[in-house]
Amino acid sequence: MGHDAQHTDAAAPVDFKEVQSTERFQELRKRHRSFVFPMAIAFLLWYFAYVLLADYAVGFMSTKVWGNINVGLILGLLQFVSTFAITGWYVSYSNRKLDPIASEIRHEIEGHEFDKHGNPVSGTAK
Repeated sequence: MGHDAQHTDAAAPVDFKEVQSTERFQELRKRHRSFVFPMAIAFLLWYFAYVLLADYAVGFMSTKVWGNINVGLILGLLQFVSTFAITGWYVSYSNRKLDPIASEIRHEIEGHEFDKHGNPVSGTAK
């Protein structure tokens, strides 16, 4: 049973403060923050606008659009749609802009190459 574990090479200790001070890590942080902070602010504004409309613009939110479907219901469902859209957008952004830099940093720290699933590629350990 316990013999199936893969053996990993013992690596030298990593000075993570030194890694954090590198230009590539700073670029990674900058790219991450330039997406996450504006998107979080935009989503929170959208969310609070919905809550405020529901509380103070009852007439507008109860405006019938089609049958029993009103503006409030549509905007509420759009909250879910926007959450999934932002998630998809972030995954796409991360795959294009963040993951390549993160993989370089990881390769440098661990001394191994990894495939697209994060598994070590054999024969590349230093």
